[in-house]
Amino acid sequence: MISEKITDIYLPYPLPNREKRLVRVYVPEHEEGETFPVIYMTDGQSIFEEERCAFGCWHTRETLAEEKKLSGKSAIIAGIYTADEQRANDLMPKSIGFIPCPDEFKDYFAPAGEVFDDFVVNTVIPAVEEQFPVKKGRENRAFCGSSMGGLMSLFTALNNPDTYSYAGIFSPALMMYSPDDIKNWVTSKIGETTPYLYLYTGAGDDMEKQIYNCTEFLYDVLTECYPLDMLNEVVLLDEKHHETAWEPIFKDFVHTFLSSTGDKNEA
Repeated sequence: MISEKITDIYLPYPLPNREKRLVRVYVPEHEEGETFPVIYMTDGQSIFEEERCAFGCWHTRETLAEEKKLSGKSAIIAGIYTADEQRANDLMPKSIGFIPCPDEFKDYFAPAGEVFDDFVVNTVIPAVEEQFPVKKGRENRAFCGSSMGGLMSLFTALNNPDTYSYAGIFSPALMMYSPDDIKNWVTSKIGETTPYLYLYTGAGDDMEKQIYNCTEFLYDVLTECYPLDMLNEVVLLDEKHHETAWEPIFKDFVHTFLSSTGDKNEA
């Protein structure tokens, strides 16, 4: 039996004057030759160990251990770090629509979510699939994130439907775009291939209330143009905008995703 392990890899980021980006890859305990689906996640700094998490931890390793006991299935997690000073730019796609820039942000406001998307699809995924015991193919790939990461999860799933089969879209920060821009962009991305969209929102604080309104609007748009069997929304009105809310939702997302993958983790 091969023990669980987190491996740090550094990959070149496709913007000038940027350092290589840290991606931490968790591989669960497994037998020789066993392979796993992969969940790609934003904010890798917040998903594994309490001591590395500034605001709260998702406890993803513990979630996978519980899922292994429950269903016999597990997954690799690739957590992609985002630097605090660049996080909003990295996770904010400008092609969805116009984004107003407050004066206090104008010196460093440069949305480049499309670059992050390209980095994950064309750099991170190939590196992970080359170096780790991965089940390949879109049916074995999911993307997940919260807040700005939830926005990116929506964007990358609909932008790359042939790459991902599932997206965990938790408390997506859609409020910087107009409703018309959101609707127009989403409807323009609907094609024959449709990833499963797992939407979550709370409404327990001011931030989450804004996100609740945006997520409800998004869900209404999707119910008019998206296959209903590929769409799920979870609303917990008392939950705040915090990792302690996203951690239990992540457990259900993992179970839902892994329930759709093959029966055995084999080469």
